[in-house]
Amino acid sequence: MEQVSPLPELPARPEPAPGESPADTLTRFPARTAAHVHAKPLWREWVETLLATLLIFLFVESFVVQGFKVYGSCMEPNLYTGERLLGNKLIYRMDGIHRGDIVVFRPPHRPDTPFIKRVIGLPGEILEIRHNQVYINGRCLSEPYLQISWHDNRSAERTPPGMVFVMGDNRDNSSDSRSWGDLPLGNVQAKAWLRYWPLSRLEILR
Repeated sequence: MEQVSPLPELPARPEPAPGESPADTLTRFPARTAAHVHAKPLWREWVETLLATLLIFLFVESFVVQGFKVYGSCMEPNLYTGERLLGNKLIYRMDGIHRGDIVVFRPPHRPDTPFIKRVIGLPGEILEIRHNQVYINGRCLSEPYLQISWHDNRSAERTPPGMVFVMGDNRDNSSDSRSWGDLPLGNVQAKAWLRYWPLSRLEILR
């Protein structure tokens, strides 16, 4: 049986003393007002605010977004060395990975070093490169994001379940799935979402 604690009884208002008016009684026994509540010290409010902000930041950094800095020329001219990005760590878990996504990941051969590439082949698809052109399941793939010519040929091969095939946009200068194999989906850390530095190239990445 649920139990509740009774509220404390309020003291009865005293009767006026002989020759004393009710107003005098209220003067002798003033009502307890909000002015009697002690406010927190200012330093404590600041500490609590800073701690709350830190916890929110750690949550966001761990589960939502993370900052990355680009090194190397593999994604030029779409991404240059020194540019800073925000990666969304939730969207690929909720919405899945799509062809054309720029992803940050840890490659199987160098799990201690984050790489950034573009997703080209999805699980179960047959990918082939003929005369510098990608074919997916026998169909020529349109790649409007490529701005630098490249040179390659690759026999048709099916991307295994749970894997994706990734390549850099500067393909003659990119270490990617063509050299070290398919990428396990579990190695993907984030989808590159926003370039925020330099400000002159601020852009939502697509």
